[in-house]
Amino acid sequence: MRILIACLLLLVYSLSSAQKVALVFSGGGAKGIAHVGVLKALEENEIPVDYIVGTSMGGIVAGCYASGMSPDAIEAMLLSEDFLRWVTGLPEKGYNFHYYSDSDTPGVLRVNFSLDSANVFQFNQSLANDASLNFALTEKVSMASAISRNNFDSLMVPLRILAADIFTQTQVVISKGSLSEAMRVTQTVPFFYSPIRIDGRYLFDGGIYNNFPVNVALEVFNPDVVIGSNVSSKVFSDYPYGEDDKLINRSLLYMLLDKSDPSTIPESGVYIQSNLEGYSAMDFTRVKALIDSGYAQTIRKMPEIKSKVAARVTCEEIAAKRNRFSGNSVPFIFDGVVFKGFRSSQQEYIRRLFPAPSRRADYVSIADIKLGYFNLIGEPFFNNVFPTILFNPEQNRFSLQLVRRPQRNFPVDIGGMMASRNISNLYVGLNYYYFRKALTHAYLGITTGSFYKSLTGNARIDYSRLGRFYIQPGFTYNEWDYIESTDLLQKSTPTVLKRFDRKLTMNVGKPLGRNLRAVISFNAIANTDRYSNDKAFISTDTLDMLKLNGFKTGFSLTSNTLDRKQYASSGRSFYLGAEYFDVNEDYTPGNTAARETVFQEKHTWMKLRMTAEQYFQKGRFRPGYYVDAVFSNQPVFANYTGTIVNAPGFFPLQDSRTLILENFRAFNFIAAGSRNVFILKSRLLQFRLEGYIFKPLQYITQDASQQAITASELGKFYFTGTAGLVYHSPIGPISLSTNYYDDAENRWGVLFHAGFILFNKHSFE
Repeated sequence: MRILIACLLLLVYSLSSAQKVALVFSGGGAKGIAHVGVLKALEENEIPVDYIVGTSMGGIVAGCYASGMSPDAIEAMLLSEDFLRWVTGLPEKGYNFHYYSDSDTPGVLRVNFSLDSANVFQFNQSLANDASLNFALTEKVSMASAISRNNFDSLMVPLRILAADIFTQTQVVISKGSLSEAMRVTQTVPFFYSPIRIDGRYLFDGGIYNNFPVNVALEVFNPDVVIGSNVSSKVFSDYPYGEDDKLINRSLLYMLLDKSDPSTIPESGVYIQSNLEGYSAMDFTRVKALIDSGYAQTIRKMPEIKSKVAARVTCEEIAAKRNRFSGNSVPFIFDGVVFKGFRSSQQEYIRRLFPAPSRRADYVSIADIKLGYFNLIGEPFFNNVFPTILFNPEQNRFSLQLVRRPQRNFPVDIGGMMASRNISNLYVGLNYYYFRKALTHAYLGITTGSFYKSLTGNARIDYSRLGRFYIQPGFTYNEWDYIESTDLLQKSTPTVLKRFDRKLTMNVGKPLGRNLRAVISFNAIANTDRYSNDKAFISTDTLDMLKLNGFKTGFSLTSNTLDRKQYASSGRSFYLGAEYFDVNEDYTPGNTAARETVFQEKHTWMKLRMTAEQYFQKGRFRPGYYVDAVFSNQPVFANYTGTIVNAPGFFPLQDSRTLILENFRAFNFIAAGSRNVFILKSRLLQFRLEGYIFKPLQYITQDASQQAITASELGKFYFTGTAGLVYHSPIGPISLSTNYYDDAENRWGVLFHAGFILFNKHSFE
């Protein structure tokens, strides 16, 4: 009898040991993060995973797990600040190269066109910047690819990843090759990410033709048990009567992705449908909640899972298996960079941006490779370069392969701003790139509105020889029309002022380290201000005309790691600039002027300016500061109004440049304040509370004859502040704020705007 029982126990043990389990992950965008919770629950309950199959975001999670990452490691990666930067197209923290930064524009959407050698335009359909994501994927899993020799059956867990060939309208099951390329291609949502080539074919999101690849797991691995985790809400076999109104806003997603059919799970398997109601495919900021949802639903299903899966594998055994796999790692050192699709002259330009092996070591590190890559993609033109880390088993070395994808050499920026005051505008920016031995970027920006109009153009030519530098000739025409506007709280006193600002520029720039840029500038200036000296202006009055023509030259040091061009909440920026002005003044009085004769004079002066802004991350509270200081010997002009509008100003609030705030302009001043940001929801909705003190070292006033005079008074301070909500939407910030200025004519104001309130700086700034 004992022998019989022992035989039965041995048989049960052998059957349970032979039982194989396949895990299948569906696509679903950000909701696929819930699959990490499924992995956590399975490992904690000692459920083995012998095979894994994934598509779209499910393919990303499956690839990370198969590469040897634990569920906790995947969760930590997804919760990191870097992950949000990958999916939003921002460079990783510490890799924000300021050298390529240019003046901020109000553009909110970039449409990429290609202009080929035959002068034929082609539309590039991708909307997202994937440059950071691409490198992150290849960096994270390239070692696993090297260990497995690009064979997915030799990963820690045998893996299959689904992709789609939209030309033949078929699914593609990827079982070998670069793991990072397979993970990247399976989440290439059409119109969102640019496709990449694998084995000579452009492939897209695997969910297009098979969003729940249970059949692939059954056909390829023939498992005893299939555990299928579905996060897609597209599971309808029949028309969803009664729910169609709620679902119609996801119609594009339904058209692009195949439905997830629970009936494909066999009777021996287990179906897990996490409760993700209220989540969208773009909720990448809700990582913890998504993982918890997947974990909770898997725990609910655990009795069924354990009843169908007799085999067990302890956490210690899984850790040992993971360690054995990673123990086959090789030194993560690089020969350098290899190219695919680039001309020899282009390769030479790019190669200079990467550190080269030195005499002391015939290799470079991953840190050097990463530094060079982010140095390269700091210029948006190179965002379409696709990186893959390759392993050469003969040399036991890695190399970074850069593949040239379809060129985006004619980007068009579209933007603008709508506001509750008369400062709304529209913006279009035209860009053209030409890349050979040097990179040339030609730009033309057009802004039009009732308050502000602008036409600006430049051509920046970047050289990588002789230590790297650029030259940038350009021109700017700005026009401001300050007129009476009715605020939501008060009717402001009219400011009758029309400004015409024209300049020709020549800039020469050079990087100093990773995030510091030095610029020498030369500018020819031709400005005209037309204004009234009285607030009570009538149509028959003649405006004063002040012409300021001449040149300025200057030197500046700048640095910027702010996360946004307006309403930032992390990072820092710094500006230090010195300028010399040589200007001829030509003043013609109008009938509101005390002076009756034409006035002409030549002026020269120096100006030194320093600004700094920084935020400190304290969870959902982000305190920060902003300081601004100007020191100059700028002279007064023909009268007070002409002097005050051309004096340096302090512009801390979003609408400061749209107002002539006389108390916040001076030839010499120091200003400082606090910028406090409270993150309310999903890091996109914020409450901002800001306050500043402005101290003129020499304030400007006027005498009885409208002449400008400067005076000093130790106790003279001015205060300004704002409180409001900001939502960072795809069309730019949407803000409602209450603003206060120590200014009799603009003391209180309520401002609503959608889009960026950004203008070209005046030539005297």
